[in-house]
Amino acid sequence: MTKASSKSKASADKTIRKLQLELLRIQEGLYHNKKRAIIVFEGFDAAGKGGAIRRLTEALDPRGIDVHPIGPPEPGEQERHWLYRFWTRLPKPGVIGIFDRSWYGRVLVERVESLTPKKDWKRAYSEINQFEAMLANDGVEIIKFFLKISKEEQLRRFEARLQDPYKHWKLTPADIEGRKKWADYVAAAEEMWKKTDTKQCPWHVIDANDKEYARLEVTRLTCKKLTAHGKWMEREAMVTDKKYVKEALAELRGTLR
Repeated sequence: MTKASSKSKASADKTIRKLQLELLRIQEGLYHNKKRAIIVFEGFDAAGKGGAIRRLTEALDPRGIDVHPIGPPEPGEQERHWLYRFWTRLPKPGVIGIFDRSWYGRVLVERVESLTPKKDWKRAYSEINQFEAMLANDGVEIIKFFLKISKEEQLRRFEARLQDPYKHWKLTPADIEGRKKWADYVAAAEEMWKKTDTKQCPWHVIDANDKEYARLEVTRLTCKKLTAHGKWMEREAMVTDKKYVKEALAELRGTLR
């Protein structure tokens, strides 16, 4: 790593740490107001979804976060409407739900790999918009990220995984097969953005060729979207904290007698 890039990384880390503390206050606001938030992560294979999620959550209270890695539906889920398994994973009041892949698999991998009939994945666009609108109208904050990398960068990351014995498990035959359909996945993603980018639930497409930039943008945009919840806590603190702290300290000190 060059001296310049080292400084850039250090600066990004410093900014992220500041945003993480802001996000912690936001989490407190969500908890005390019994509000819910959903953060959706989609992206090309090896785009860095896991790393972005780790940065986003590492300073938060794990009791107020549910992270759902989404894979193929279980046999019992296949017998129900395709959105059923996402309904059962919606966050409780006061909790942030994070989806590492999501209901958008219907119009991405299921479309490209011919796992779902064309008439069904085409209908899914409107079903998804209705699903998200229903949640948003119920007061759920929804943030949608798509991490986008180039085909060349994906190859570099796949090769790095092969050379690292601790990351072999992250590269599967399905990843290699999927790369052969790169153009189909790009076309599916572009149509998805066009048909599900709504005023209530817009897409944030992040250039993730630079991992540090992507992690910073994800954290920054999350704070920006949810900032009102953190400000609520600040307003409450201005009114009640001094009195509460004074009374609590007096009570605690009284237990020493």
